[in-house]
Amino acid sequence: MNNDLAQLIRSKIDIVDIIGEKIPLVARGKNFFGVCPFHDDSNPSMSVSREKQIYTCFSCHATGNVFTFLMDYEHISFSEALKSLGERVGVDVSGVKTKKIVSKNEKLYEAYELALKYYQNNLNSTIGRSAKSYLGKRNITENLIKEFEIGLSLDKRNDLTTLLTKKGYDLAVLNKIGLVNDDYDIYRDRIMFPLYDVSGRVVGFSGRIYKDTDQNKYLNTKETEIFRKGELLYHYHVAKEECRSKKSVIIMEGFMDVIRASSIGIKNTVALMGTALTKEQINLIKRLSLNIYLCLDGDDPGVHATLNIGQMLLDQEIEVKVIRLPNPDDPDSFILKNGKEKFENLIESALNFSDFKLLKLREKVDFRSDEEKANYINTVIKEMLKINDPIRVEVVLKRLAKEFDIGYNTLEMRLNSLKKEVEEPKKQVVSLQIPHKRKDKYTKAVEQILYFMLNNDWVISQVEKEKLILPNEVFRLLCNEIIYYYKQNGFINIADFYTYMSEKEETLVLLKEILASGYNEKTTKDELFQYFKVVKEYSHNQEIKRLTNLMKKEVDPLEQAKIVEKIRKLRMGE
Repeated sequence: MNNDLAQLIRSKIDIVDIIGEKIPLVARGKNFFGVCPFHDDSNPSMSVSREKQIYTCFSCHATGNVFTFLMDYEHISFSEALKSLGERVGVDVSGVKTKKIVSKNEKLYEAYELALKYYQNNLNSTIGRSAKSYLGKRNITENLIKEFEIGLSLDKRNDLTTLLTKKGYDLAVLNKIGLVNDDYDIYRDRIMFPLYDVSGRVVGFSGRIYKDTDQNKYLNTKETEIFRKGELLYHYHVAKEECRSKKSVIIMEGFMDVIRASSIGIKNTVALMGTALTKEQINLIKRLSLNIYLCLDGDDPGVHATLNIGQMLLDQEIEVKVIRLPNPDDPDSFILKNGKEKFENLIESALNFSDFKLLKLREKVDFRSDEEKANYINTVIKEMLKINDPIRVEVVLKRLAKEFDIGYNTLEMRLNSLKKEVEEPKKQVVSLQIPHKRKDKYTKAVEQILYFMLNNDWVISQVEKEKLILPNEVFRLLCNEIIYYYKQNGFINIADFYTYMSEKEETLVLLKEILASGYNEKTTKDELFQYFKVVKEYSHNQEIKRLTNLMKKEVDPLEQAKIVEKIRKLRMGE
């Protein structure tokens, strides 16, 4: 590994810019915070330091520099990360040899890529005229056909099957991945919409009929090793840059909605693979933005889906807004009828999810009934428990008090009563949690000293001067590496030191743990010597323990006496 090249590239890159392109970051103090992409994160728990050029997650303890972030986020090797960042900042990386990590499913991706080209070629040839005419009538232009790589399957029994088997693909594999059924093409005489994974690889298709037939309107790829619809979102691989640029993401129901929105320049959109939303999809969405809009169909099933999905996101402490479409419109039909400006107006006037939910609850209430009225008021108060903004809560309660001529204090007392009911079970759950294994004072002292060494050059000299012996081999190895690195470079830069340590696996685990522990960075000489004292006390006690065990095994009285004298002197501090 070329440490000098890595250091040069790293010095030209700001980690905040790189991570900020992958996940939304918010400045808080001198650091930036975002939702950690390496675990199921509800609140932004990843801290990114511009000063140190490292990131740390305080929940899962993922930590490292810009290279390790890219390696873990994009599942690439160090050399690939080095080359990618080097090319970005104009550093010559032609000498860096990259070994591409070949996926076990590489042949499956290749088969789908070939199928995509085959379908596209069909649509763009003379045999695709009828399908193109249909698309034209639906206002799918040539530009949209190219942008979304739309194609056409032919009304032939095994045209694609023959092509792929001639290319060496096994028929059993083609059956397994949903392109073939026995020995004939699954998709026949349908307009083909490719489905992609988050990296932009084709992993499935949705085929739509375009002629009068009694077949199902859509035929979708079955679940396979590379296509799990609960882990994907349509248009995600394209939308991610636009979502970060616009600092928002719009969730739609179907791919035609996304295509139509793109036709009027609104590209920060993704579509569900069905109307359910999975935990994996929520994690993908949180990587794009925490400013989320729901724009599902305006009919009753669409409203029902909006309420379910909005609640799921709210439960994850994600604020959501709802773009309201008139019944029975979906985004596709609304944009076709009303155009860009009116759709943008709908986005501008989007409601907070909680307000949308209250609006929908209100529609079902018969206010002539005192019982229904009371139930409605109680339901609204329960909804207030889910809102973190006390001002919004007060506004809603005051509106309720005025509308139904109820004392504000009565509503507030009811809210506080419900809060207690919710908080009591939470306390019991917390008390049952298994505590993390606590570190003893000696381990903490050693880790704090090592952290001081990484952040204060003068501490390194003090550790050498004191000839401090650390309790175990891994601690000593890391200490020696810090000293060696400092002597070679004349300074310590944590981001570059992390790269230097990347191949020293056991010691790197300790370094990660220390960096993620949140120890103090700065120290005084007096404080440092207090930590030295704790470490020396440990060494002292360990030596006494060793001598005591040695004495028990010793049979010679004179030798026993010598050991006793050594123990006495140690205890006296001599």
